[in-house]
Amino acid sequence: MKVLLTGATGYIGSSVLDRLLAEGHEVTALVRAADKARAAEQAGASLLVGDVTDAALVRDAADAADGVIHTASTPEGDGPFIDAVLSAIGGSGKPFVHTGGIWSYGAGDDLTEQTPLDRAALTRWRGAGEEKVLGADGVRGILVAPAIVYGRGGGLIRLLTDHDADAVTLIGDGSQHWTTVDVDDLAALYVRALEQGGAGETYLAASGQNPTVRELGEAVAAGDGAAAVREETPAESRERLGDGLADALLLDQQARGAKPRAELGWEPVARPLVDQLADGTYLSARPS
Repeated sequence: MKVLLTGATGYIGSSVLDRLLAEGHEVTALVRAADKARAAEQAGASLLVGDVTDAALVRDAADAADGVIHTASTPEGDGPFIDAVLSAIGGSGKPFVHTGGIWSYGAGDDLTEQTPLDRAALTRWRGAGEEKVLGADGVRGILVAPAIVYGRGGGLIRLLTDHDADAVTLIGDGSQHWTTVDVDDLAALYVRALEQGGAGETYLAASGQNPTVRELGEAVAAGDGAAAVREETPAESRERLGDGLADALLLDQQARGAKPRAELGWEPVARPLVDQLADGTYLSARPS
């Protein structure tokens, strides 16, 4: 399949690129600057230099592709990109896999695709684009909503790993759960959604591993010899991280990711994040 991919140089998109190529797909990577996308080109992608807001460029690229995966989702770029893709492939039945996120579902101890939306302020902007993709006529519009992503030494877990020498600073008191997914397991789900996902379907990309932030912080401390973990109040977290990000990370969320397993045969295989942190392997893999 010929696939138009955005975000191929990013954390999630680079893993999706690797998975697409490994499974024999041809990939055109829409990138802002070729000099920053050499790794994608060397991996085997064809580069298309331009911006996601360039409607003519996006329409031509989407029309030439057999499917589209959009991982470079931003408040500024989503509207123009989605409109251009849908104008190009409307009525074709082609797949268009868009990116959502777990924070759209608010707090809950068993979040599913049927959980009523309760969007965090930080990602409230996602709603309009998601509705367009999922409701598009004649397009196999699909939404992948990742949990908190880890793997390849990166992700939001670095808010805990990149600590001072004395203690790991938690977010709040650390009692909240984070539902997690490895970035390469996530990439496998994007590809399965592209190949098999149903029109108008959403898939929560959650591994079923739902550690508390305290458990993660204690694992970081064990893995690199930090003396302790340090709680902070929600107000302190907001001051340190900003209101939007702090409030999202303070959500108590758990999910199993049952739907993509049942419908797409997706099976996460990565070791749990807590285990990787505790034995030091995650920290040794983190990018510079």
